[in-house]
Amino acid sequence: MPALVLLGAQWGDEGKGKATDLLGGSVDYVVRYQGGNNAGHTVVVGDQKYALHLLPSGILTPECTPVIGNGVVVDPAVLFSELNGLNERGVDTSKLLISGNAHIITPYNVTVDKVTERFLGKRKIGTTGRGIGPTYADKINRVGIRIQDLYDESILTQKVEAALEVKNQLLTKLYNRRAIEAGQVVEELLGYADRLEPYVADTVLVLNQALEQDKVVLFEGGQGTLLDIDHGTYPFVTSSNPTAGGACTGAGVGPTKISRVIGILKAYTTRVGSGPFPTELFDADGDALRRIGGERGVTTGRDRRCGWFDAVIARYATRVNGLTDFFLTKLDVLTGWEQIPVCVAYEIDGKRVEELPYSQTDFHHAKPVYETLPGWSEDITKAKTFGDLPKNAQAYVKALEEMSGAPISAIGVGPGRDETIEINSFI
Repeated sequence: MPALVLLGAQWGDEGKGKATDLLGGSVDYVVRYQGGNNAGHTVVVGDQKYALHLLPSGILTPECTPVIGNGVVVDPAVLFSELNGLNERGVDTSKLLISGNAHIITPYNVTVDKVTERFLGKRKIGTTGRGIGPTYADKINRVGIRIQDLYDESILTQKVEAALEVKNQLLTKLYNRRAIEAGQVVEELLGYADRLEPYVADTVLVLNQALEQDKVVLFEGGQGTLLDIDHGTYPFVTSSNPTAGGACTGAGVGPTKISRVIGILKAYTTRVGSGPFPTELFDADGDALRRIGGERGVTTGRDRRCGWFDAVIARYATRVNGLTDFFLTKLDVLTGWEQIPVCVAYEIDGKRVEELPYSQTDFHHAKPVYETLPGWSEDITKAKTFGDLPKNAQAYVKALEEMSGAPISAIGVGPGRDETIEINSFI
C-alpha cells in the first residue's frame, strides 16, 4: 500500500507544489486533504508557470487522478475559475474527483470572515478573508453546508436558514451590516450543482480501493506544520490540520496505510501573516532572500516574511509528523552568501532551549541562537547529483539534515520541474 503524505515542515510556502509535481509521474492519485483556497502552490513546467490555489498539484500530470478530499473546504466559484484557467491552457481537468462530504464556503462565510477580521483591528489574526475559518467553524458547529447538500434542495434550504439565523444577528446587531437573504444563497449554491456533479464521488471508497490495488496515493497538505490548528503557533494558524494526522481524517484513510511521510523544507524560512517568527530578518539579507526567492504569496499576493533556517522548527516537524524524509527546496537562493547563519536553538529568559517551547509566551520571546556555515558562490541550478554541488553547499545540506532529524532525500536547485537532485527515491 504505497501511500505517501507530503506536507510543509515550516509555516507553508516551502515548495510543496514542486515536490508533488515531481512525484506526479509515479503517482496514481494526488489528494488534497485539508484547507481551501487560502493555500497556494506554484508549479513550473518547462517555460510555463501554474499557480494552484485549491486544486491538487497532480492535476498537471495527465496520468494522475487529482482528488479533493472530505477535509477540504471548497469555494465553487474559485474552483471553477481555476478549472477554466487550466482548461484554457490545454490542461485536461476531467479526471478530478471531489468528495461529496467536503464542506462548501458559502457567501456568508466570506462576509463573516472579512468583517470579523476588520473588527479585531490590531488583534487580527491575519486571515486571507476567504471564508476558510468560518466554514470550518460551521462544520464543527454542525451547521455547515456539504457538497452533497446541493442535490437535495429541501435539506440545503433548511441548513442555510439555520446557519443564517445566528449569523444575521451578528451581522446586523454587532457589525452593523445588512442581513443576508437565505433564498439568494440557496439559489447561488444550486447554480453550481450541475457543473459539480460529474466530479462528485465517494472519495473515501475510491482511495481505499486504490490502495488495496497497490496504486500509489499521495496526500498533499495545503499549509505548513506550524500553521496546524492543534500543533502550530496558535492562534496564528489555519483552521485545519495540515500535519500528517490530518491526511487520515481529511481523506478517510487509516494511519496503518501510510507508508512514508515527506516534509518539505525551504533552505531558509518564510511565513505569511501575523505571529512569532524567531529568525525573521529586517535587514538587507531579509530583503535579498525575498527578492531572489520571489517570496510573494501565491494566493494572498502578500510579501513573505523571510529569515534564516530554523532547525528547532524542523526538529519539531519531524516529531509531530513522524517524518521519514525531507525535500529541501530553494537551495539555489542562498548562492552568493559568504556566511549563512542557521538557528540551532533559542534563548528564552537567558536559558538555551533546543526544542520548540509549548508555551505561546515563551515562543513569542524566543531569540535565535545561530551557528554560521560557510556559503558558496557557484551556480548550482545545473547540478544533477549531490556530488555536483559545491563542497560548502554539500556541507550545508548535511548540517541541516543532522539538525533536523530525518534524511534529506531530494534537493531543489531551481524553480523548474527538472531542477531537482534526487538522492533517495520517495517511492
